[in-house]
Amino acid sequence: MEKITQDAGRKALGEFAPDFAHFNDDILFGENWNNPGLDHKTRCLVTVVALMASGITDSSLKYHLENAKKAGVTRKEIAAAVTHVAFYAGWPKAWAVFNMAKEIWATEDAQTAMAAHASEMVFPIGAPNDGFAQYFSGKSYLAPISKEQVGIFNVTFEPACRNNWHIHHAERGGGQILLCVAGHGYYQEWGKDAVEMHPGDVVNISAGVKHWHGAAKNSWFSHLAVEVLGVNASNEWLEPVSDEDYNKLP
Repeated sequence: MEKITQDAGRKALGEFAPDFAHFNDDILFGENWNNPGLDHKTRCLVTVVALMASGITDSSLKYHLENAKKAGVTRKEIAAAVTHVAFYAGWPKAWAVFNMAKEIWATEDAQTAMAAHASEMVFPIGAPNDGFAQYFSGKSYLAPISKEQVGIFNVTFEPACRNNWHIHHAERGGGQILLCVAGHGYYQEWGKDAVEMHPGDVVNISAGVKHWHGAAKNSWFSHLAVEVLGVNASNEWLEPVSDEDYNKLP
């Protein structure tokens, strides 16, 4: 295991309390945290438990929770440990730890969900769709599949993410075809009920039709977006789909 080093004591108290800084950086972390008697992951868990039992739920606890996650402590493991200790250290203390731990392990949950969604399809999720982020409510990803003959892109939406109302314009031809490849989502045309989309579903969108598409509240969603060739084709982005309207969906 890589040797643990620390300089927080010297940075914060090096001039004001040099002895304390020395004990913190060189003894507590330099020697104790590098003691081979406990593996690093176990030591991180023990430290979190000790801080929780002492009622310390400030930045110190946050640091050690983050440290525990980096050491490989999973969301299930930290949840089980805090739940167990709650019976001995107190229920309010467990609530305080959980409120902090939820934020720290949220990234793990999202990454796990993304990986599970990616395993359901043959197309890549791609990179964050930053170039069009202003036209989406929530986070989306974009993977170019083909740029020859016709443009084909795999668009992936995180749960509850959807794009704004928009219109594909063209003097002749144009429009778009959506092919759902994974997850559960919706397509809706202006003035009509939303249509659910599941893997294998296809939606043909004619030029000039105001519409939106995106994920269901509790599901990732991916579709291939096929650009239909047209004369003087363009895309007009409009207002976002309101939370009120979106939350009415089943």
